[in-house]
Amino acid sequence: MSNVPVELKYAKTHEWARSNDDGSVTIGISDNAQDQLGDMVFIELPEVGQSVSAAEACAVVESVKAASDVYAPIAGEVLEVNDGLADSPESVNSDAYGEGWLFRLQPADAGELAGLMDGDAYETFLASEAH
Repeated sequence: MSNVPVELKYAKTHEWARSNDDGSVTIGISDNAQDQLGDMVFIELPEVGQSVSAAEACAVVESVKAASDVYAPIAGEVLEVNDGLADSPESVNSDAYGEGWLFRLQPADAGELAGLMDGDAYETFLASEAH
């Protein structure tokens, strides 16, 4: 079974969201998603200052198997991107919830996070997808 940290929120498109102390939200792809995609070779991140809508494709992860869009789980403005992924896209594979984070948003509405799945709901969702 994939690693699903319970303190994070999850979207059905397999992105995770972590609330930060400063009110920002860090976004990445789940361990399950990186596992399905395989070894990452390139990651295209959104621009700092870009406004994104919830469910909008705003980044692309390319693996040896496929290129896949990454969707913003909530609306907001991009505050920071993980520049380290340009040189080390494999960080997403080795540490999806740590060094492999993709970008940080200032949420347009912090309440949107409540609409995402918690860890238990995401595990249930993954189990239902597998069948």
